[in-house]
Amino acid sequence: MARRARVLRLPTAGPQDTASLAAAIDRGDVDPTTIVAIVGKTEGNGCVNDFTRGYATLALKLLLAERCRVPLADVEKRVAIVMSGGTEGGLSPHLLVFCREAAPAAASAPRLAIGVGLTREFKPEEIGRAAQIEATAESVRAAMTDAGIMSASDVHFVQIKCPLLTKERIEEAARCGAKTATDDAYYSMAVSRGASALGVALALGEIKSAPESAICKDWSLYSSVASTSAGVELLRNEIVVLGNASGWAGDLVIGHDVMKDAIDAAAARRVLEALGGETVAVLAKAEAAPSGEIRGRRHTMLDDSDIHSTRHARALVGGVLAGVIGDTLLYVSGGAEHQGPAGGGPVAIIAKV
Repeated sequence: MARRARVLRLPTAGPQDTASLAAAIDRGDVDPTTIVAIVGKTEGNGCVNDFTRGYATLALKLLLAERCRVPLADVEKRVAIVMSGGTEGGLSPHLLVFCREAAPAAASAPRLAIGVGLTREFKPEEIGRAAQIEATAESVRAAMTDAGIMSASDVHFVQIKCPLLTKERIEEAARCGAKTATDDAYYSMAVSRGASALGVALALGEIKSAPESAICKDWSLYSSVASTSAGVELLRNEIVVLGNASGWAGDLVIGHDVMKDAIDAAAARRVLEALGGETVAVLAKAEAAPSGEIRGRRHTMLDDSDIHSTRHARALVGGVLAGVIGDTLLYVSGGAEHQGPAGGGPVAIIAKV
């Protein structure tokens, strides 16, 4: 028996809005027991205190528990939920619902494959450290196996939700005689994203080693397919591996390229040209170039004390991609530490062929 991947792209009216997914389930368009991952954008600030992510995650878990008639804990064990805060500019809040269904026979060519991996919960002092890199690498490999993806070259996007440090978590570590990677809650988002991305690069053989000292320092080390998003609502890494593999049915495929900088629209055009067909979902990373320049022109995203650079970057990259795709239902996540070259990031497109 083969498997078929399905992807639903559903707009939302707010972080708590699960009506479109509930309606799809009630109409019989999707069997809730086949849902293995949900990736979405909410209209929060994307910062430490962005509780829209947790709000949205809880609303989705409650819906799935109700429709699948299982305890909440069962949903948490089976479904990876990655909510990314921040829909600056023209980005539209939405959900990408990933399903794995049984199919009578596989397609004649590789098709979209979905794998899910969950790390253990991290202690506060492990966030942004070697332990997070190693656990992420292990779970990425497990997710590839789950998807039946045999080669790292067939992986086109690895979406991860990772934890961050709060003052409470920092103090918890101190009471145990441990020291966290940073005392800055906001910077903890960066080191958690960075460590997670290096774990992806290590798992896929994009780098030979990932020393802890490289986290958010050595920008020559990165993954071309990693997308990591930090949030206060969890303590483990939740991982979704997307690629193409034999043994899968359906009409969906995925491709990716790497934006060399925030205005590299050509990268998205190359993916569209290579895939052809109808665009089903777009996933990308955004970052304010740490050099302070884009193609030799000075940018001020890193100097704005009112609006953090990650918010500027999401709006900029979202606008560039919307112009190429012709749609604002785009998953654009800010903060691309070790996710593509410095100032750039991966862009992946799922298409119906």
